[in-house]
Amino acid sequence: MTLRPPRTYNPSMPSRYSIPAVSRHRVEEVIKRSRFIATLTHVESVEEAREFVSAVKEEFPDATHNCWAYAAGPPGDTAHVGLSDDGEPHGTAGKPMLNTLLHSNVGEIASVVTRYFGGTKLGTGGLVRAYSGMVSLGLESLACKERVETAKVQIVISYSHVTLFKRMLPEHEATVLEELFEADASFLVELPEERIAAFEEAVVEMTNGETLFSPLHPPA
Repeated sequence: MTLRPPRTYNPSMPSRYSIPAVSRHRVEEVIKRSRFIATLTHVESVEEAREFVSAVKEEFPDATHNCWAYAAGPPGDTAHVGLSDDGEPHGTAGKPMLNTLLHSNVGEIASVVTRYFGGTKLGTGGLVRAYSGMVSLGLESLACKERVETAKVQIVISYSHVTLFKRMLPEHEATVLEELFEADASFLVELPEERIAAFEEAVVEMTNGETLFSPLHPPA
């Protein structure tokens, strides 16, 4: 499980999803004499995706085509996407590649499919199948890990509740970042943002409402 820095909570976006676990993943296949090479990677921004595309193009400067697509957000999110047919007939490469990425349940991902033309034309349908198929082939063997969006919460409780409070932390995947003991006990806690509501309810119940519970990145 990979924890990320806290963000402003957006309930419409998933707070836990799969992302590529490796910096580069590559598969290769020959389709009707053409050599296809699919390279996939993890990207957290449009800028990273474009840098990745440029790097692959530099690696295969003599290729007939270096078609690409990226979705630099959560699975299915189209806010930060891009694509290119790179000289192939319009809509036969970048679009089917992007559609495959968006329906893969993997987020923050980019792919370049490199083609060395082998002399046999594939036709429009054949190109769509080839480019989408290469991305699918790469996804089948892609190692992934879980991304968890986190939030920080400030909690103040009485000393009598400290022991029970600390016992309940693992259940909510919560980690104490700072603690301060003055008139009361104060804790800065980090946890998956999807667990904030349940965690608050548990703390309020445990302390009979005698608590100050303040998310530093409250839901919008």
